[in-house]
Amino acid sequence: MKFQLAIIGGGMAGASLAAALAGCMSVVVLEQEDQPGYHATGRSAAFWNESYGGPGVQPLTTASGPWLHHPPADYGGQTFLRPRGALHIAHESALADRAAFLDAFAHSGIAFEQPDAAACQQMVPHLKPDWAHAVLEPSCTDIDVAALHQACLAKARRDGATIFTRQRVTALRPDAGGWEINTAQGIFHAERIVNAAGAWAGEIAALAGALPIAISPLRRTIVQVQLDTPAAEQMPLVIDLAGRFYFKPEADGRLWLSPHDETPMPPSDVAPDELDVALAIDRLERSTDWRVIKVERRWAGLRSFAPDRLPVYGPDPKAKGFFWFAGQGGFGIQTAPAAAAIAAAILLDEAPLDFAAGVDHRPYLPDRFA
Repeated sequence: MKFQLAIIGGGMAGASLAAALAGCMSVVVLEQEDQPGYHATGRSAAFWNESYGGPGVQPLTTASGPWLHHPPADYGGQTFLRPRGALHIAHESALADRAAFLDAFAHSGIAFEQPDAAACQQMVPHLKPDWAHAVLEPSCTDIDVAALHQACLAKARRDGATIFTRQRVTALRPDAGGWEINTAQGIFHAERIVNAAGAWAGEIAALAGALPIAISPLRRTIVQVQLDTPAAEQMPLVIDLAGRFYFKPEADGRLWLSPHDETPMPPSDVAPDELDVALAIDRLERSTDWRVIKVERRWAGLRSFAPDRLPVYGPDPKAKGFFWFAGQGGFGIQTAPAAAAIAAAILLDEAPLDFAAGVDHRPYLPDRFA
């Protein structure tokens, strides 16, 4: 039970980093649930959208795009993406939101278009005319999250990583070889620890005596609804530029819908609140002429943010051998390839892989909170 690296958390963050490092050192992944990816990874709205997360996150997303389109053979070699497009809409009373959005990404290199009202209503036929003020982001795609996560876990295992489930960490103690890690099932030893615990990242840091970065878990609700008129499957992802809702079509004319809620919650297996479900439906029906005739599914997950809403990647300045890979909000899946490449490069003291070499990782280092 001695390893060079212990990764705490088996969601997308932990799995992608294990896949990047397992061929270079002995790696163990400690997952507290019965299977990896039970929380945020398994509850994602599943899209790759370059502007999502803001200008500070966009370089990671953009760098990850080509990798996700054409992954290496040892990750299966088949694309994880499917074309979708995103239509960012604004009500006619909030056109300043559209201008601010375009301003924020003016130097990003993202290709935007500004369709007229007729084009907006052709893409989303049920959009109300007073909402047909939009920015189109054609590069947006769907992500096959489950396939990506499983590809990372499979590569990590093939390269020698050991993955244990039901291993909730209860204590972390420095020892002569690095760290003693106590879990609900046993004791592990590792030279270094990676904190990829998502909503539990703050608790893990506290156990290690690391920098007390306030990683805040925020609840996000998604519902699957049946409409009075089915949604076209080729319709784009639709995002309110004021940040109050988004929706995307699913099979058989259903719609995935979120009120874009961010309710602070303790780390837990969260459930949706009925008020948030009602808000989501109300905001859809105010912006379109659809009527929801049935809520078929509802679920919620925790998205975890640092105070500046940027991810936290790098060695802790206080606890030796403790490495942060956390605070990835709702963008951890779409940035996973670049994030893992950058974190692996720091841990190995090497240059990152070519596709991530252009990303400046310094804004993500934990010592910005020291």
